[in-house]
Amino acid sequence: MTLKYYQDNAQTFFDGTVNVDMSSLYETFTKHLAPGARVLDAGCGSGRDAKAFLGMGYQVEAFDASPAMVELAREHTGLPVQLMTFADVDWKEEFDGIWCCASLLHVPAVELPGVMRRLADALKPGGVWYVSFKYGDGEREVDGRWFTDMDEKGLRVQLGAVEKIEIAELWLTQDKRPQRDEIWLNAILSKGLAQR
Repeated sequence: MTLKYYQDNAQTFFDGTVNVDMSSLYETFTKHLAPGARVLDAGCGSGRDAKAFLGMGYQVEAFDASPAMVELAREHTGLPVQLMTFADVDWKEEFDGIWCCASLLHVPAVELPGVMRRLADALKPGGVWYVSFKYGDGEREVDGRWFTDMDEKGLRVQLGAVEKIEIAELWLTQDKRPQRDEIWLNAILSKGLAQR
């Protein structure tokens, strides 16, 4: 269902998100990264963030589940953006940072722990991981897209099933797009160096 939405509305979504200023969020994430760090943009959409990280000198890999979005992101970033879903993630300790901006929110709550474990496995020990969800509690379908909303308690519950991942920072922001008033839950997660 969600995938069909992005296939049918790829250009509109691209146009509405590609120029949004995310610099304050980048800063919160990149302050934890060494120069030239390896970053995964998981569920990259337009490729806006992957392109920004590339411009900052990071080694960037990106993927999205929508073939139409992948094409647009490849064009925008010049990167070989991969067509894959979260279920395809099988990297092991390869990334210093993982960026999941408004992407995990399309994963049904029952599937989230497994998806988050896969992503956690892809993160190097000591690595950082940014996630964002629309603020709330519960799941809903809106105009052909599935949303799993998350509040602080919900995120802590989800992360309880993911070994070695801790919340380093947790904060709320207003939607950065014009004429949008949603509140977003943002978190910087870190992968502990020691086994839990």
